[in-house]
Amino acid sequence: MKRKIAVVTGTRAEYGLLYWLIRQVHESSSLELQLIVTGSHLSPEFGNTLSQIEEDHFPIVAKVEMLLSSDTPVGIAKSMGLGVIGFADALDRLRPDIMVLLGDRYEILAAAQAAMIARIPMTHIHGGELTEGLIDEAIRHAVTKMSHLHFTAAEPYRQRVIQLGEQPDHVFNVGAIGLDNIVNLPLMEKEALEHSIDFSFGEMNFLVTYHPVTLTDQDPGEEFRQLLVALERFPKAKLIITKPNADTYGRRIHFLIDEYAAENPDRVLAVVSLGQLRYLSALQFIDAVIGNSSSALIEVPLFRKPSINIGDRQKGRICGETVVNCGTNADEIESAIRYALSPVHRDIVSKSKSLFGEGGTSQKIVDILKSIDLNQLIIKRFYDLER
Repeated sequence: MKRKIAVVTGTRAEYGLLYWLIRQVHESSSLELQLIVTGSHLSPEFGNTLSQIEEDHFPIVAKVEMLLSSDTPVGIAKSMGLGVIGFADALDRLRPDIMVLLGDRYEILAAAQAAMIARIPMTHIHGGELTEGLIDEAIRHAVTKMSHLHFTAAEPYRQRVIQLGEQPDHVFNVGAIGLDNIVNLPLMEKEALEHSIDFSFGEMNFLVTYHPVTLTDQDPGEEFRQLLVALERFPKAKLIITKPNADTYGRRIHFLIDEYAAENPDRVLAVVSLGQLRYLSALQFIDAVIGNSSSALIEVPLFRKPSINIGDRQKGRICGETVVNCGTNADEIESAIRYALSPVHRDIVSKSKSLFGEGGTSQKIVDILKSIDLNQLIIKRFYDLER
């Protein structure tokens, strides 16, 4: 009998990271894919990215509606409650042998809560990392403690998961799963990409992704305005700006992006989602990635491109020499961009190496999902470092 593997996806970025794992589970002769779609995938406001999954012809066995039309803390908390209810029903019907969760978003916490009560073993990808400026920090560690198998992106993260009390023989350093896309996808040529997004690259090009920082009292709209002020100081640069996910107060940034793009139609392309192929293809032709997305620390370095990481959203993650960290005011951002574009930093970037492996992560995970003894997973024992 095939082992039933439930994979949960709630955002476009997460689905892009999980694509090759989903595909390999689906194509396996010994595994049965149960793909559960939730969150912003089901929202037209965030691009209705369910259509992308359907185009990839993966079998969607459940759609868990949970996203309210509110990005306030109250709205997010209520969405989580709806998610727990929806996942409880879906998991009771599907009864997977193991559930795969990635990352640290509130949709994933809702799924983990339901699976824990249903006594379904869980696998967590990208545990052990730090993002000190976000509620995601607590969510990630909570999901780690509810999970039974762990696939980390780097050895320091593996050690941190063990430090949280997880059994070392259930914690695997497999590298960053997003690198599989870079290795496996045939990326688009420049002309084809320009035609696909209806945008022409210039002599200088920036890719911008900025998300709200959810543990600060600062107005995310004001912080994003500071970024726009800094970008105005590079008038020759053309900008591709991707919009944030369904985070707290993310709609404020959506509005500012649309307003800025309307004021600069010849210079700025604003998109809800480029999709994984177009996003990675664009990285070939840009001069720098600017914002506070984890992709700037994990995937972008493999292209040997500089990243400007703004503020505290990624504070605590390990990062390589390609990344330039800076504060949130316009002067600091401008200074970081100028240094990232300098010959000195470009030379550093050209010699850099990835801290998160070179791909092949999905196959490593699938091999373990096939062979692990599930009977030994569900009852957890705390691993004490002092014993």
